[in-house]
Amino acid sequence: MIEDLRKSETWRVFRIQSELVEGFETLFDLGPAIGIFGGARFNERSDYYHDAVKVCAMLSEAGFSIITGGGPGIMEAANKGAKMGKGKSVGLNILLPHEQAPNPHLDINLSFRYFFVRKLMFVKYSTGFVIFPGGFGTMDELFEALTLVQTKKVEGFPIVLYGKSYWNGLIEWMQNTLIQRGAIGEEDAGIFHVVDDTADIVRLFMQYSATSSQSLPPGYIQR
Repeated sequence: MIEDLRKSETWRVFRIQSELVEGFETLFDLGPAIGIFGGARFNERSDYYHDAVKVCAMLSEAGFSIITGGGPGIMEAANKGAKMGKGKSVGLNILLPHEQAPNPHLDINLSFRYFFVRKLMFVKYSTGFVIFPGGFGTMDELFEALTLVQTKKVEGFPIVLYGKSYWNGLIEWMQNTLIQRGAIGEEDAGIFHVVDDTADIVRLFMQYSATSSQSLPPGYIQR
């Protein structure tokens, strides 16, 4: 039985490899893209949903493709907005026990068994992230992005939190607990932006696109 388990774990490597290869080949020539994160539970009755449609339509019209988790809620809204502009609408769906179905607004749809492969695709092919309100999954994606930029494992790119009233409590905790107790440095609070105006998101990414190095691909990951 132990030998069977060993073989099973070994073969898992090939499943991981196949997901990596499919992701790299599919997204290689995507061009400048922005990763959008946010809660799957915010539907069309939510202002956040409509704001996500609006900002992604503007970003797409400006030439950015939009990458989401491919599911419902904010992800669906972002992909819907992306279809209104010039950029591509990309969904990186994760296979879950409750079968998260891809939303209907995708030009490119990839499905992943492994969260870490999916996260790699987000980081590698995005020029930055916009974080809309969300739950545990959104928090996971936010803090992973902050850690990668803080540790300089990726080329620094914009991380924008949308909705000041939603994020204020978290920001105050960072300032009053993490910084005050020395868990992070004061400069780490400058890694991200917090905005209430969708136009500010577009402005930030246009400024970054105009000033960033052209020698590095989007989401450049250090070796």
